[in-house]
Amino acid sequence: MTGSPLGATDAPAESRRSGTFETLSLRGVGRTFGKTAALKGLDLEIRRGEFIALLGPSGCGKSTALNCLAGLLPLTSGSIWQDETRIDVLPPERRGFGMVFQNYALFPHMSVRKNVAFGLTMRRLPKAETARRTEEAIRLVRLEEHAHKLPGQLSGGQQQRVAIARAIVLEPSLVLMDEPLSNLDAKLRLEMRTEIRRLHQSLGLTTVYVTHDQEEALSLADRLVILRAGTVQQIGTPEELHNRPVNQHVADFMGYRNLIRLTAGERTDDGIRVTGEGLDLVGTHLDDLTPGAAVVAAVRPEDVRLFEPGTTGDNRFPAIVEVVEYQGRELAVEARTESGLRWHLRTSHRLAPGDAVVLGVAVERLLVFRDDTAEAPKNVSVASERESV
Repeated sequence: MTGSPLGATDAPAESRRSGTFETLSLRGVGRTFGKTAALKGLDLEIRRGEFIALLGPSGCGKSTALNCLAGLLPLTSGSIWQDETRIDVLPPERRGFGMVFQNYALFPHMSVRKNVAFGLTMRRLPKAETARRTEEAIRLVRLEEHAHKLPGQLSGGQQQRVAIARAIVLEPSLVLMDEPLSNLDAKLRLEMRTEIRRLHQSLGLTTVYVTHDQEEALSLADRLVILRAGTVQQIGTPEELHNRPVNQHVADFMGYRNLIRLTAGERTDDGIRVTGEGLDLVGTHLDDLTPGAAVVAAVRPEDVRLFEPGTTGDNRFPAIVEVVEYQGRELAVEARTESGLRWHLRTSHRLAPGDAVVLGVAVERLLVFRDDTAEAPKNVSVASERESV
């Protein structure tokens, strides 16, 4: 990217930003609504320059956490610290954060230029400084040719760029984004993901980003925070959560679409045996499991291997293809075992509904977790939490 960040002279972007911090700490942050705990004891340390994604299904507490951080919701418990300064006692306007909303929240009667300049005008900055920073922000989001237009004359992606420019023009110490791409179509979402990451890196921003889209989170974030029912399930890098989710709920959100309820058997040299509904498999376990325990076996569709009918071997089982979806170079396939268990896989092989196949899973690709949803019946596919939101 050419040019220097907003208002640059000789100092790096992070040293100019108001309220610059080394660490932003959320300590035991909680928020209740009546008797409902929307957020429970959130502990999180955000380092300067990090991109943090809060991920989980609707109602998991991710937007509540963001609003508590922004100061739009008071805490019920806990505290928020910017280095050694406690900031949860400060009103939103004194925290120095920028926020990008899902619905853009632009002033419809103001031009792009005036929308972007609004925050600087309210702070009564000198007109020359306001104009310079406004034009630089508009350039950074590549809207120079549209600066005179009203929001209603722009596409959804362009409106979201205006909202981002309005946030970064304030040179905030932290940018908060609440599902900013959810109203865009698939192509625009991909484009804006790249733009957001580009701006984050080029301006040295610290960003907290709320989403329910695991692909979006994996592509953008340095670290992910998975929430469920107001409680943190796991915090880690995209690679850590992708390869080693700590429980079935994290696995669900990390793309392990095959979640099969089985029963734990004996330990083996490779892992642990799991059985049920005609399956006899060996997987890798992270929990301390005993024989007879109810477990969930988690496998990514891309880790299900395809074999010729009649093939036998460890961790292989027959199935019948039921649904085939063309997705470019690959097919997304749903196959069903004789007992009725559904398995999802991806393959480049030509398949059609009714084809008999043999499926297989490598031991290291089949993760076994303790089943912590006791209310559900055993030996059935686990309904994805993502499909219920």
